[in-house]
Amino acid sequence: MVSAQKSAPIVPGAPLGRIGNLEVRLARNDAEIAAAQEIRYRVFYDELGAGKGRLHLLDQRDIDHFDPLCDHLLVFDSSLPGPEHRRIVGTYRLLRQEAAVAAGGFYSEGEFELTRLVARHPGQRFLELGRSCVLPDYRSKRTIEALWQGIWAYINHYEIGVMTGCASFHGTVPAAHAEALTYLAHHCRTDAAWDVRALPHRYCPMDLMPIEAVNAKAAIAAMPPLVKGYLRVGARIGDGCVIDHDFSTVDVLVVMPVKEIGARYVNYYGGEGQRFAA
Repeated sequence: MVSAQKSAPIVPGAPLGRIGNLEVRLARNDAEIAAAQEIRYRVFYDELGAGKGRLHLLDQRDIDHFDPLCDHLLVFDSSLPGPEHRRIVGTYRLLRQEAAVAAGGFYSEGEFELTRLVARHPGQRFLELGRSCVLPDYRSKRTIEALWQGIWAYINHYEIGVMTGCASFHGTVPAAHAEALTYLAHHCRTDAAWDVRALPHRYCPMDLMPIEAVNAKAAIAAMPPLVKGYLRVGARIGDGCVIDHDFSTVDVLVVMPVKEIGARYVNYYGGEGQRFAA
């Protein structure tokens, strides 16, 4: 069992990061959560073509039963006109281990054997990152850095030991990403202590071509920005990928023990995270 929660909840509306006109904090009311769900819908369904046959999406919001138990990290553009909840330009969903217990597990447990990984590290507090999306006009290094400022402040406040979550390749054919997946399978896998595998009935191999045929530069270039961003800070990838037909993606599991994240990123983001987490 993870140790009892030591930290009081983050004060609603408290800033967790700021770069120029971009401000980061947690959602503080239903209107802001609904606005984040609308952005998720616009990105996942309208732009990326996730399945639209689900009746609960008639209001054009991406919603599931995890949302009420998660914290929703939001990036606002303070220069935009209108009410604050209409200034949201990016979002991340954060599910702490304590809340996951109340939800019956982490979202990723529907695809990967995350329960076993958590059980092997009883002294660590896990945080699941998910539903990451940014509006097209804001897909820049600055927005990603603002989000990571917020994440660092959050993990410092709650004493998170391990971050994990699914990252996705577009489409439902792993072979379409053979070079990138093969590179991940050979060069970016978790070590034995953090090894985690796709559920047996959903497991798809990632080692799809001879490693000697893989061009590393091309493989990395072909990866989604989120995957490259995770690898940049020192994350590792679990064993096997999973086809998510609801979202029309091929998912891999990312594992990031906080103590193993590269020192330069800890120094870069951690200083700001500590300041905002205080």
